[in-house]
This record gives sequence, C-alpha cells and structure tokens, in this order.
Amino acid sequence: MKNHLQTAVDLIQKKYNGELSSFRGHITLLIKSEFILEVCQILRDDFSFEVLVDETVVDYWRRKEPRFQVVYQLHSRQHDERIFLRTPISEDDPNTSSLVSIYPNANWYEREIWDLFGIRFEGHPDLRRLLLPKGWEGHPLRKDVPIKVEETRFTFNNDEIDRGKPRAEN
Repeated sequence: MKNHLQTAVDLIQKKYNGELSSFRGHITLLIKSEFILEVCQILRDDFSFEVLVDETVVDYWRRKEPRFQVVYQLHSRQHDERIFLRTPISEDDPNTSSLVSIYPNANWYEREIWDLFGIRFEGHPDLRRLLLPKGWEGHPLRKDVPIKVEETRFTFNNDEIDRGKPRAEN
C-alpha cells in the first residue's frame, strides 16, 4: 500500500472498526452500513477519492447472513489509487444509505441495484425501476429467483414455442 492509501485505511479502521482485506494488491474495507455515508465523505473530501467507479451487489444466498454485500469501488485520480468498500446488508431489512449526495453518479447504480436485487437506498432522490418494466414483480438477479430457459426457435418448433407464450390482451 502507498502512504496516502495507508493513512486513509488506518483512519477508517480505527474510527469505524473497518475490517481490512487485500487480494492481488486491491485493498477492501468491510464497513457497517450505518457508517458508509460518513466513510465515503471522508474518503472523498480528505483523501481525494473523488470518483465512484462502480457500485454493485454480491448475493450470498444460502451461504451466510447477512445475505448481501454492496460493493463500492472508489478511485483517486490525484494519487492514482483505488479502494474497495463492502457493506453487509441483511435479507430481512435490505437497505443502506444512498451515496447520491456524495457521488451523483451513484443515482443510476443504485436504481439498477434496486431494480435487480431489491436493496433500498435511504435518501435516494428517485428510486424506481431502471431496466425492467414498471409492472415487473420481484428482483431477477437474486439467486433465489428461478432461472427460466426458453427453447431456441427453429422452423420446426415455431408453433410449439408460440403456444407456450402469454399474449398481450387488447
């Protein structure tokens, strides 16, 4: 770790009891959900991690509780460093704080996460579906959602596939 990144990690570990892990040179801190907003604010304002590169979710269905972890990747252009933050999210209460006030581009990431995983972001200005139609029920990237496979369409099975499809009513 470089000196700048080490200072940031030390501060966050001490103040917020963050768990540190490292893999192939990438530093990851596990931060409790209630501190994620503060930690990101400090990283942006005091340590120049001004870019939210990515925000996504890992679903640990059937493996452990808390079921989800929201993963944030931050980048400091000034120091050319990256840090990953993970915050555990319970299946019973799937919500955390929105980062839109700190990183405006979190808006679309969080809408996508809500749409596909069903995790709510407190304080998000417009949390609604982004990719799926308004009437869609559920969150399809959760691992407990059954996989639906459609047979490949060929000339010999066109009619059979069409019979199995629901049709829109006028």
